[in-house]
Amino acid sequence: MIDPAAVAAKRAEFRRLHERGCFVIPNPWDVGSTRYLQHLGFPALATTSSGCAWAMGKPDNGVTVDDVLAHIEAIASAADVPVSADFERGYADDPEGVAKNVARAVATGVAGLSIEDSTGDKSAPLYELAHATDRIRAARAAIDGTKSGVLLTGRAEGFLIGRPDLDDVIARLVAYADAGADCLYAPGVRREEHHAAIVRAVAPRPVNVLATAPGWTVARYEAIGARRLSVGGALALTAWGGFERAAKAIAETGSFDALGGGASFAAINAFFAADVTSRGSGGRTRT
Repeated sequence: MIDPAAVAAKRAEFRRLHERGCFVIPNPWDVGSTRYLQHLGFPALATTSSGCAWAMGKPDNGVTVDDVLAHIEAIASAADVPVSADFERGYADDPEGVAKNVARAVATGVAGLSIEDSTGDKSAPLYELAHATDRIRAARAAIDGTKSGVLLTGRAEGFLIGRPDLDDVIARLVAYADAGADCLYAPGVRREEHHAAIVRAVAPRPVNVLATAPGWTVARYEAIGARRLSVGGALALTAWGGFERAAKAIAETGSFDALGGGASFAAINAFFAADVTSRGSGGRTRT
């Protein structure tokens, strides 16, 4: 059951986190990974569309809005910290459909959600700017209609879908900010000067960065003005990588050696035993 007071507190905290500094918002893909990341002390979490889909045995962008809403609610309910939802393109093309689905997402108890401008159509991978902006405006109106304070992130997907036009991405992010996005995000950008240009263009609104560049640190991202760092499906891919290597070794060579690289059964089991006990006594699970 969703606790309205707890949800309101998480939403207020999520907004506070965006006011200054730089924080990491890693992406769990199920309840277990949610509780473990929270245990490590991260101040907020975000769902991952790809990690969610793979856990369901489907490709990224291959799940229904009902599937996603159930997933988001499970993650948000499992966390004592704020959760932001990767809500892809709002599971609709038209602004009215986006607004309807955004209102449903708010009801799951999330503290934030993002709407992207990719279409899923390879022949026309991005919505035209005016239409994309109308979609953000509709999401903003839907959130405001709930009086929830949910934080809206507007995403410009050009770099991620193979159209690395910085000027176009910046024009889109500025338009999304003007349409009501609280935070801006251009996944796929890697060059330091591009990140800095985006931060300058949308200031004072905060910028989320997909922090998967080798060699980079939180301090380096913070130095260029990033306010929030997410990792998308990278943690899920890391887990899948270990699983894939071990399973292939068994299937292809008959070797079980790769199983020796797994986490400690005793440690993981003890963590979840303590987690269950803490929740049963009404305590918080973060340590």
